[in-house]
Amino acid sequence: MNNHIIKTLAGSIREYKKEAILSPVLVSGEVIMEVIIPLVMAKVIDHMGGSMSYVLRYGILLLVIAFISLFFGASAARESARGSAGLAKNLRQDIFDRVQTFSFQDIDHFSAASLVTRMTTDVTNVQTAYAMLIRAAFRAPLMIIFSVVMAFSINAKMSLIFLIMIPILAVIIFGIAIKTHPIFVRIFKKYDAMNDGVEENVRGIRVVKSFVREDYAKDKFHEKSESVCRDFTHVERILAINQPSMMACVFVSILLISYIGARLIIATHATALTTGDLSSLITYGVQILISIMMLSMVFVLCMISEESAERIAEVLNYQPTMVSPENGIETVSDGSIDFDHVSFKYRKDSGKYALSDIDLHIKSGQTVGIIGGTGSSKSTLVQLISRLYDATEGTVKVGGVDVRDYDLDALRNQVAMVLQKNVLFKGTINENLRWGDPNATDEEIRHAAVLAQADEFVQEFPDKYNTMITQGGTNVSGGQKQRLCIARALLKKPKVLILDDSTSAVDTKTDALIRKAFLTEIPDTTRIIIAQRISSVQDADFILVMDGGKIVEQGTHDELLAKRGIYYEVYDSQTKAAEEKEVG
Repeated sequence: MNNHIIKTLAGSIREYKKEAILSPVLVSGEVIMEVIIPLVMAKVIDHMGGSMSYVLRYGILLLVIAFISLFFGASAARESARGSAGLAKNLRQDIFDRVQTFSFQDIDHFSAASLVTRMTTDVTNVQTAYAMLIRAAFRAPLMIIFSVVMAFSINAKMSLIFLIMIPILAVIIFGIAIKTHPIFVRIFKKYDAMNDGVEENVRGIRVVKSFVREDYAKDKFHEKSESVCRDFTHVERILAINQPSMMACVFVSILLISYIGARLIIATHATALTTGDLSSLITYGVQILISIMMLSMVFVLCMISEESAERIAEVLNYQPTMVSPENGIETVSDGSIDFDHVSFKYRKDSGKYALSDIDLHIKSGQTVGIIGGTGSSKSTLVQLISRLYDATEGTVKVGGVDVRDYDLDALRNQVAMVLQKNVLFKGTINENLRWGDPNATDEEIRHAAVLAQADEFVQEFPDKYNTMITQGGTNVSGGQKQRLCIARALLKKPKVLILDDSTSAVDTKTDALIRKAFLTEIPDTTRIIIAQRISSVQDADFILVMDGGKIVEQGTHDELLAKRGIYYEVYDSQTKAAEEKEVG
């Protein structure tokens, strides 16, 4: 893991720096106490057949040291848990805050499912690794160093056994790391794909059920899940080598120490080495090798979390493609809109433009209708107005000012959009409408709902504007959801109001009432209406017909009918369909 990633993640520690310092300090106290215990135990063993007062005195000392060690260990565990949980909390918040600055293009770059995985699974991996780093990764080296020093102070030659085992274990650990790291990289990419499939299926569950495709969806998910399982099984097989290798080294070391030590005690009549010294050497040996095992476990966890850390840092270090300019303009003077030879493509390396050479001028307060077939880039066109995307070529102006010169918040507060995919959030109707204006009074909320033709059905609910909306607005109809979203946009009191096919689910009478309310209540607001129905746009000041990312026809309803082009064909087909329906 490079320093840049470590520095990025360390920035999220913030108020939990104290825990990050306290945990290693407390661990140091725990290690010192544990290293002293074998020395005291050796004294007790060597005097076991002598004075009981001596044994009792050292026995009490052992208990005191053990309790001190317990205190240090428990305190270190508490601080480590608090510090790691705090880091995870801050990382999630920092990722979420960063995502809020992303443009549509940035979201497309990462994908929603990948961002969710990074905020959950990846953060959990980093949290676990961090908890180990500020405790176990500090404890293990200290324990190895202190134990080796103490072992050499007892018998230097026998302690060489430990020094021989350490590089052997290191080779095993690094070999496992080199083998498993590429697999973990592959696993996380598959996690993203699997989560993307889950999100897509849950969002489209009504379609899945209506087409009776549950078995297909299950098989598709099973295939992705099985692929992740295979990779995890493969990596677990490799990691499984770690534990037995470590244990083998531990047992071999203990056997050698026990054998050589026993022969030395017998040969020298306990003058070169006592029974207590041998016991201490075995204990120090176990501490050294267990600490190496602990380091290997930390190493594996860090290896797993390395890819997670890189993915988190990628989001935190990502520079949004769209930011407010320094000293951006805060005021939108009016609702005039100008497209000066604008072209746009979603990716710079794409060979195809979504919009080509759009030259359009809308006066403030005008009503503009836009029609066109699926894929004609109607939504793309209006998304450039509120700077959800930036034009690739040319200039988009609102109020006579290039949209890139505005403060983003100021611009979007004056250009209200009711998107094609209407979204309501879990909460009351009041809370949802106040997304338009957090400070709106109850009277203002109801007035906006009246304009959007939503007040009538809201009044029929038992709790009226305090009625709870479920997540995604599943407890209201499509038409009701659209009208609530229009009311929410109206509360912004915008200079420009864009309805992106936002009345498709309401009947023609309600649609007409909404448009009539706009004319009388917000005459100075520029209104852009994207629709499939000619009746929704025929009263507009002028209408655009789009095809293939270009404006192919432009004019009033009567002018376009006189041209007998695409608009005329759509009008004719819809009129005939309405007549046939009436006759039927």
